[in-house]
Amino acid sequence: MKVRARLVLAATWLAAMLLAVWWVSHSRFTTDLSFFLPSEPTPEQEVLVDQLREGVVSRLLMVAIEGGDARSRAQASHALRDRLAADPAFVSVQNGELGALDGELSVLMRHRYQLSPAVTADRFSVDGLRSAVLNTIDIVSSPAGLLLKPHFLRDPTGEVIELLSGLQSQGQPAMAEGVWSSRDGQRALLLLQTRALGADTDGQAQAVERVQQLFAEESQATPALSLQVAGPGVFAVQTRAAVKADVARLTLMSAAGISLLLWLVYRRPWPLLLTLVPVLSGALAGLVVVSLVHGSVFAITAGFGAALIGEAVDYGIYYFVQAGRGDLREWHSRFWPTIRLGVATSVLGFGALLFAGFPGLAQLGLYALSGVVTASLVTRFVLPAMAGQVQVRTPGLPPGFVGLVRRARALRWPVLLLGAIALTYLAMHRQALWEPNLSVLSSITEADAQRDTQLRSDLGAPDARYIVVVRAASRELALQGAELAGERLAPLVEQGRIGGFDSPARFLPSEALQSQRQASLPESQVLKGRLDDALAGQPISPARLAPFVAEVAQARTAPPLRRADLDGTALALAVDSLLQSHPSGWTALLPLRPVAGQGGSDLPAHELERALQGSGALFVDLKAEFEHMYADYLRQAIVLSLLGMVAIVALLSLTLRSARRLAAVLLPLVATVAVVMAGLHLGGARLHLLHLVGMLLIVAVGSNYALFLERWCSDPAADATSLLSVLVACGTTVIGFGALAMSAVPVLQAVGATVAPGALLALVFAAALAPRERAA
Repeated sequence: MKVRARLVLAATWLAAMLLAVWWVSHSRFTTDLSFFLPSEPTPEQEVLVDQLREGVVSRLLMVAIEGGDARSRAQASHALRDRLAADPAFVSVQNGELGALDGELSVLMRHRYQLSPAVTADRFSVDGLRSAVLNTIDIVSSPAGLLLKPHFLRDPTGEVIELLSGLQSQGQPAMAEGVWSSRDGQRALLLLQTRALGADTDGQAQAVERVQQLFAEESQATPALSLQVAGPGVFAVQTRAAVKADVARLTLMSAAGISLLLWLVYRRPWPLLLTLVPVLSGALAGLVVVSLVHGSVFAITAGFGAALIGEAVDYGIYYFVQAGRGDLREWHSRFWPTIRLGVATSVLGFGALLFAGFPGLAQLGLYALSGVVTASLVTRFVLPAMAGQVQVRTPGLPPGFVGLVRRARALRWPVLLLGAIALTYLAMHRQALWEPNLSVLSSITEADAQRDTQLRSDLGAPDARYIVVVRAASRELALQGAELAGERLAPLVEQGRIGGFDSPARFLPSEALQSQRQASLPESQVLKGRLDDALAGQPISPARLAPFVAEVAQARTAPPLRRADLDGTALALAVDSLLQSHPSGWTALLPLRPVAGQGGSDLPAHELERALQGSGALFVDLKAEFEHMYADYLRQAIVLSLLGMVAIVALLSLTLRSARRLAAVLLPLVATVAVVMAGLHLGGARLHLLHLVGMLLIVAVGSNYALFLERWCSDPAADATSLLSVLVACGTTVIGFGALAMSAVPVLQAVGATVAPGALLALVFAAALAPRERAA
């Protein structure tokens, strides 16, 4: 190729890459779990993703202060609560102090008769008034009621007390020194709600760091105290940190190993750098194509897809090793057809995923398909232009190595027997091969999970798993639906079947319910007469309750409480987190709590569904729903992968036109996948999505090895150089994915533990099952 043509082609490639980089930098990347959502999700599945992304439970942080004595823990809790309440990163900070609710008290006082669930006609009867007033006297006479004592003459029936009890966690934690405490009395507790959404890992990280920073500042004088923070946001931050640390460490290890291997082969820096051109081109092209077709790119697609196009690294190795010493035309005629056929098999394997009913799976197939095709085209047309006259003087193979490879056929029957045993094992254990629970991919330690469960139980915090959902065309209808659902759930709370629930209707009742409560308030003269009868012989004179009578009269005709009336208070934030608008209407959320002391145990799903039947409310077990959705996802991925394999068999049959040659290519792949799957399962692993991704990559790189060795072993004129290219390609794969196998992160470890041994076995099995050398 002339110098001018080479320069034009290289410049065109560079311009295309710069354009791709610009496009990718302006593309929208999605990090939520809608990757696993089907094209037509059920209402339960939509709720699942919404809650994982921005639900109130996903924004909760549970804080425990340990060490010291009860007084020092309470003082630290009080100081930390004050600092966090003034921090804009948090929308709600609770630690059990009634004094912390001064900002909300005026709103509650002003609208108490519209808000209090205790407001009924019976409560304002003679007997009801007597009971309520005497109960309130008892409360305000105790240390816990000192804050409310000044309001007694205005609110002798204690409606604000009812509301404050609801504002605090419904499953009330224990109290010690005026703040929340664990049941064993050894920890002071706080419950925080972050402003950052649950899917905003950066925001969650900043919130956690802020809690730790403020605690460190406030506890300098009491070094015996320590801090624990738990919650979904903490888990997300820890997982990301673990992945980042492992990726940085393992990438350095694998890059050093691969670079050393390629340096030993190339002995020149320029070919080493150019080897990366096809894979970088494929990665960028995959992101651009997915962005153009789908409008956004799942972050999981980018991560998994990069692994799937790992075979693109091999293309540069094939070119420089095979064509480094000879004529480029000879490489085009002798080696390129084999590479092209390997690319076609990868395209069929990945292309089957395009027909998935899950957009995430379809994106994965599109990314891998477009990336592999681009990488192969860059290898065919661009790489030779960029390399120019660069020649690679590769080292020779050890004496006798070529003969050893040709004699590998002696292992033919042992390999077939091993493959048959593996297939038999897989058939016998087919029901227990795949893990339906995605928690196996979690990086959360058992200690962290236990701490989360303990704190959630102590606090009575809403469980991240169970939620009741009401959808309606308007806010008013959604609130009415939430109230009806609350009526159905209340008996289960009284029976101890569930610990409690939150509801947006607690602090923003429907206008219909507000009117009903106002209608139960008696007229002034009637109320005065009932007070006279109720308080006869009691320690308080009815005349002193004139402010109460006046405010009841005002409440009878007051306008309904609206969302805007809550602005500037924690009540507004509580309502907004549980009452959300969307294009088709409104959604009310009622997170459920486990029974106190039973954190981590299952709630009675069938009883909840039966209780809510006919109410229009939907009970969602987020964990069960996610496991069901993931199982469907995995099942479809397996089926499509098998269909892709069928297409590969058809392509190879048409291309090779020989049963013997077809067997030489397919049998190593089947045996490799079977042995790796059986080996992983025997080692105690239950297979999941990441293992399947690894299997797809084994088929992709293994098909290249099998095709090259099938032609090399049957060609009497074959030289050691073409064999060296396959060995080096396999070596880089084993080094790269072998490093991942040492990861402490399950996601990375699963891919590495699958591909590294799989690539090596694919090469060995391909040599053992290659055809005999044809006569010259």
